[in-house]
Amino acid sequence: MVDLAQDIKPISYVKTHTAEIIKYVGDSKSPVVITQNGEAKAVVIDIESYQKTLSAINLAKLISISEKDLHAGKVVSHENAKKRFEKTIKKKSS
Repeated sequence: MVDLAQDIKPISYVKTHTAEIIKYVGDSKSPVVITQNGEAKAVVIDIESYQKTLSAINLAKLISISEKDLHAGKVVSHENAKKRFEKTIKKKSS
């Protein structure tokens, strides 16, 4: 959650306190919103949160693709999938 007093900073503050902001973001795991001329323009987040966000986006994309395939009838029964898997394993071990 964004703390309006702590987590929203003007770009002029960021320019003079960059190291402090990076440390704060890393320690608190809280994003900092950077404003320019009174408008939110960017967000600084720690790398772990960024990676989790990317992973969540990628998972959502995979789910979306799967749902489209399901609605289009592009599905394989469990039994057929199992047979394909076993066939592939046999080829790899030969």
